[in-house]
Amino acid sequence: MDSLAQPGLLSVIAGVACGICLGWGLRGRRSPKPIMDSLAQPGLLSVIAGFKMVLIVRNDLKMGKGKVAAQCSHAAVSAYKQVQRRNPELLKQWEYCGQPKVVLKAPDEETLIQLLADAKQLGLTVSLIQDAGRTQIAPGSRTVLGIGPGPADVVDKVSGHLKLF
Repeated sequence: MDSLAQPGLLSVIAGVACGICLGWGLRGRRSPKPIMDSLAQPGLLSVIAGFKMVLIVRNDLKMGKGKVAAQCSHAAVSAYKQVQRRNPELLKQWEYCGQPKVVLKAPDEETLIQLLADAKQLGLTVSLIQDAGRTQIAPGSRTVLGIGPGPADVVDKVSGHLKLF
């Protein structure tokens, strides 16, 4: 009982108790955010991680790790900006799912161009990056194809057969 006799301890206990009660009360008033009202594809949200972006790197260019990272970043930012303009609700849901990104490899430019056409045909966002040629590779070289963010099952129709980079 001597510890309760300290003047500040009782105030701290009372403050903590009030904070817990206040937090508990406010938690009940917050309504959960709707997952995705505007996408007209029923069943699309049955899996919480139903969205992703893939970054497909040309393997024949033999780019260094830093170069690959920079080119993938260009593709991701470009795709993000496109989806931000065209479908902000899809973007919110991709962000809500943790912004999944997968880096894959394509053997050559021809494969990259075919994947680009396949993704466009399915209505997916695409971002084909061409290098400026200031460091490791020739100017205008197509280095990375970004696909998505989009529904994971649709993205997988285009890139599901590729191996991880």
